[in-house]
Amino acid sequence: MDFRLICIVKQSLFFILFFCTVFSGISQENPNSQQLQTSLKVKQLIDKKSSYNRLNSGEYDGYRIKIHFGADRVKAREIKNKFQVKFSDIIAYEDYQQPNFVINVGDFRTKLEAFEAMKKIQIEFPECFIVKSKIKPMRL
Repeated sequence: MDFRLICIVKQSLFFILFFCTVFSGISQENPNSQQLQTSLKVKQLIDKKSSYNRLNSGEYDGYRIKIHFGADRVKAREIKNKFQVKFSDIIAYEDYQQPNFVINVGDFRTKLEAFEAMKKIQIEFPECFIVKSKIKPMRL
């Protein structure tokens, strides 16, 4: 009887050790596989974003403030120069959208940013308004 008890204890210890090693191996593999999957997903997102930027010349959706549009090119340039003198920290863009010459200013990611700038610009250019546009990335 003593021998049977010893065999049962040995078998029990064997099974306990076996299950401990199996479960410790499984628990160590999961974080590594999750980390690997996460890093692969991040790499895929980075690749997707870089290909999107190549297709869009690095421009993305945002907002600008339109301060002038009209058929007179000389007047549009005058308004652009006046704006650049008053607001030298905001970029002005001159564009031709048939049949008008358009002056848009700023590169704003959110409408709130554009609205805050428009409040300052409205003092000098009361007819200005916010438009959706493709904007250039921030310059460092």
